[in-house]
Amino acid sequence: MRTLIKEILFADTHNYHGNVDDRFADLATQFSRLQDARSHQGGAALVVYFKGQKVVDIFTGKKSQNEAWQADTLSMCYSTGKGILATLTHILVSEGILDYDLPIAHYWPEFAQNGKQAITVRDVLSHQSGLFDIRNTIETATEMLDWSHMLDVMAAATPRFSAGQSFAYQPLTYGWIIGGVLEKAAKQPLSWLMQRYLVQPLELDGAYFGTPTSELGRVARLLEKPKSQSQAKPQAQKPQAARKASLSERLLELSGQSPQDFQDAMIPKGMRNFSFYSDAGLQAVIPAANGVFTANSLAKVYAMLANQGQWQGQQLIRPEVFKQLSTVQSKTRDRVMPIPMHWRLGYHRILTMGKRAPHGFGHVGFNGSGAWCDPERELSFAYTHNFNITSATGDYRLWGLSQETLRCADEILKGRKGWF
Repeated sequence: MRTLIKEILFADTHNYHGNVDDRFADLATQFSRLQDARSHQGGAALVVYFKGQKVVDIFTGKKSQNEAWQADTLSMCYSTGKGILATLTHILVSEGILDYDLPIAHYWPEFAQNGKQAITVRDVLSHQSGLFDIRNTIETATEMLDWSHMLDVMAAATPRFSAGQSFAYQPLTYGWIIGGVLEKAAKQPLSWLMQRYLVQPLELDGAYFGTPTSELGRVARLLEKPKSQSQAKPQAQKPQAARKASLSERLLELSGQSPQDFQDAMIPKGMRNFSFYSDAGLQAVIPAANGVFTANSLAKVYAMLANQGQWQGQQLIRPEVFKQLSTVQSKTRDRVMPIPMHWRLGYHRILTMGKRAPHGFGHVGFNGSGAWCDPERELSFAYTHNFNITSATGDYRLWGLSQETLRCADEILKGRKGWF
């Protein structure tokens, strides 16, 4: 911890490229402080829109071992993509192609198997479907590479509880269910729907569920840590001890949650043979977990949401639909996540270090990426990176950058930053 504090205090405060509105200069400084000491280990990007204008667009560090991060670098963002898939869903509801409250089986008859006849799109978007278990649904993680197969798996799956009876975050299953029902309702592939209803209207510079071969070169990859001499030497085999529960597992147990529910939702069997960062992992369609975006694309989608569904004269989401998507469905902690997430329809609350944004919403990813909007402040935010870290609720950099973004906006809107 002491080393970390020293790294932040003595960091280069201008270790980034790009453009910053002077009113958000403190945010750019904080971004640089948080990235500077580790910029040889990876890269990151930060984009903010305020009142419909881009006010921060900066990046730093390494995209790969031999390449610097660029303005158009794509990043694998894990669950941050759930918010983008949800946004596409709300646009299709606004277009009259989909209804939140009709059973999914209305569009996808095979989905009615094993007690799922009544499950609706609303149930899945708000994590009330009971379909959170991936570990006992497929035999090995490599099955996730096959989109058609996973739609069949979801159609045959059995919920762990009846729809509406409880809340349980669906870390992986969410994407195949929502993506599948969008395809069935619209009778078009998910990639086509993304292009037609999000990428083209918003002129996005990179947003994919299933990265095209032509775009793989733009994707930031994990940088392997150099092996130390002690790691390079062959080690004598030791008897394998029983695995101790991790800190997060112990905290889950202490809080009354079941670590088994967390594991069943988050960790398919055979993950040792699977990598989201491999070409195969990036090109697969796994919408809940392998969305690939530029920070600008994420922030622009949320800028449209910050403007309540409108963008440059286009009404992408109808007002009555926006009211539904932004309404909190539950403030209690669900069966999988360690903290209350205040689920909306496909989004959760903004996670900060004190600032409140009760009308704000977005989604974070397992690597600490994240994107959100606050319609009250007309503000949107996106942070992407390729550092090899994992966190179910975003790491301290994401929380801190979100906090400072809200503080900079409040100085403009209220004349003072404040901490809360």
